Amino acid sequence: MTVRRLLALPYFVGMAALLTGCGIRPTEVPTDFGAAPSQVQCSPPEPDVSTQASRGLPVQVFLLCGSSLVAVDRTVRVPDGSPDSQRRVLVAQGLLDQLAATPSPAEKEAGYTTDVRGGMTVTGPRPGDPDETLRLSNPPGGLTSFALAQLVCTFSDSTAAGGDGSVVLGGPGKQPLHRYECTDEVRSRPGTEQPPSSGVTGG
Repeated sequence: MTVRRLLALPYFVGMAALLTGCGIRPTEVPTDFGAAPSQVQCSPPEPDVSTQASRGLPVQVFLLCGSSLVAVDRTVRVPDGSPDSQRRVLVAQGLLDQLAATPSPAEKEAGYTTDVRGGMTVTGPRPGDPDETLRLSNPPGGLTSFALAQLVCTFSDSTAAGGDGSVVLGGPGKQPLHRYECTDEVRSRPGTEQPPSSGVTGG
């Protein structure tokens, strides 16, 4: 054993010198730690006590987290006995208000934000519009790509939509109506992927 160790010693010395000469320091500590952990959690926050205590219709709204849209639980108030047409608009207004609301402290800590600004209202169809039309006080074309994606994905995933997963939106004036869809691409890249849309007869 002693002879073997003596014979092997020049080999290890030579290897150490070679590594040092190449500017590489030998180490026993692994250097591959994988990708750096993300600073944005995007995990569903714990339900807000005030939200749990309030009574209303359970809904989901899409908030921004990182560079994608993530569904968050909410509730909206709808008076009992409201006609279906009025109920749909009330739900849409409630969703719009929830999107414009400042995220809770827990949601902020988890990385959630919103690009929908407050003060926007929604009404039902005008004469000649399709029954499922929702008219915003701000033209959809004037919204940021993030805000439009939030609105389209939130509305189309709710009872405010026409039932086929799309939503017909228009502005307060005589701008053409468009039917918008929320896709996986829009949910994952709302800043660069516009909701697919098509013209709608009416308005």
